[in-house]
Order: sequence, then C-alpha cells, then structure tokens
Amino acid sequence: MAESLQVELLSLPHGFFTRRGGVSKGPFASLNCSLSSRDDRDAVLQNRSRVAGTIGVAQESLVGCTQVHGTSVVAVEAPWAPGSGPKADAMVTRRPGLALGIITADCAPVLFADPKAGIVGAAHAGWRGAVAGVIEATLFEMVRLGARTDRIVAAVGPCIAQRSYEVAADLRDAVVTHSPHDARFFADGSREARWQFDLPGYCAARLRAAGVAEVVVTGVDTLAEEDRFFSHRRRTLAGGGPIGHQISVVAIG
Repeated sequence: MAESLQVELLSLPHGFFTRRGGVSKGPFASLNCSLSSRDDRDAVLQNRSRVAGTIGVAQESLVGCTQVHGTSVVAVEAPWAPGSGPKADAMVTRRPGLALGIITADCAPVLFADPKAGIVGAAHAGWRGAVAGVIEATLFEMVRLGARTDRIVAAVGPCIAQRSYEVAADLRDAVVTHSPHDARFFADGSREARWQFDLPGYCAARLRAAGVAEVVVTGVDTLAEEDRFFSHRRRTLAGGGPIGHQISVVAIG
C-alpha cells in the first residue's frame, strides 16, 4: 500500500505520498515516482499506479508536468502519456477523475482546492518558483476556471524544514529583494554568511497574502526523515548519487 499523508482541510481526494509502499530498489526504494530519474521505468509506472489507486483514480488519469523551477501553469483538460507533460511547475483542472501529481525531494508541494467550484491545483514550489510567483500564478489560473480565492484552501506538504535548510546570500538576497519584510523567514546559520530559510512558512505566507481562505502546513521535514522521504539536500551532503522523488496528488472526486 502506498503510504501518504492527508490533511482534513482538503476535502477532495489527495495525498502527500512518502517513499514507502512501492517496488523500486536501491537508492530509489521504494515509491519513487519520478519518470526522469535513473530508476527502472516499469517500476516507476507501477509506483504511480499504486498512487493512483490509493486516491481512487485510474492510472492513466494521473498526470504530471516537466518541472523546471518556474511559474508556468497548465490547465489540464485531458490526460497525457506518462513523462510527456509540458514544461511547467503547476497544474489546475476542473475535470472530474483527473489527478494532478507534483514531484519533490525537498521543494514544497502545494495542493489547492475550491471544493464548491470543483476545481483543484497543484504546484511545485522550490525557492526560485515560490519567489517568482508560482503560487500566485496557480491561484490566478484556478480563478480563471471559476474558483474563488476566498473559497480556496491550500496545504503545504512535506518539504525541507528551516532547521535543515542552510542557505547562502544568493537565496536570501532574492527573497529579500522581492520583499524586505520577508527577512523574517531567515534565522542565523551556524556559519558566517549562512542563514536557515523557512521555505514552508514562506509559501504559507504567500498563500495568505494572496487571500486564500485557509492554509495548513504539514510541518514534516523531508531531510530529517530518511526512512520516509527522499531528499536532494541529504543526497548532496552525502556526496551525490542517484535519487528518487516522492509525489503529491490532488483530484476531483
């Protein structure tokens, strides 16, 4: 069984999936859902099938995009072949039965829903995309489909936590240049010219500032829980090598 976390706020089918409950082996063990990884493609497809089944949709209805740390949003009208999604970092849909899947390994997965309108969204919010506005772009496209911002609820899923996320001046400068007030999301690091960045808190603040009705943060640290989550930062600290990615999914029931 594919393991996932749910939040009560999102009343539609969804899941922030962990790395548990799949068939992949080695560094990809076991629920790697990234088709761009060096994992066996058949294993990844089987993992994604388990994810789809867990939230009650057909395997072919689970779609993902080719993520590029940008702000492009795709309005999904029909599924495409696995691995052939357009270059984008967020998707929205109003089509029942479709499931939107975001791949992460420390970046923040953000799931959105306006249950009354029957519209959902999913965004990949690494720091670059979050600063550039992928969250607001996702909300804009949901509203264009018929959602209302003051009815939209959003959840920021498992991602790297502030205590684990040491950053340099380039990241801090980008965030503070966008808004000096956002210096509040940085704590002093243990080394000179280093800071600890609160990525989930930053994403939640951007959601609230955009007028979202309610926001929840899971507060789960992907770097700290090696047995449950893949982590790009953990892999980097260990000297590199192959890595898997978890998936976060939302659908209209």
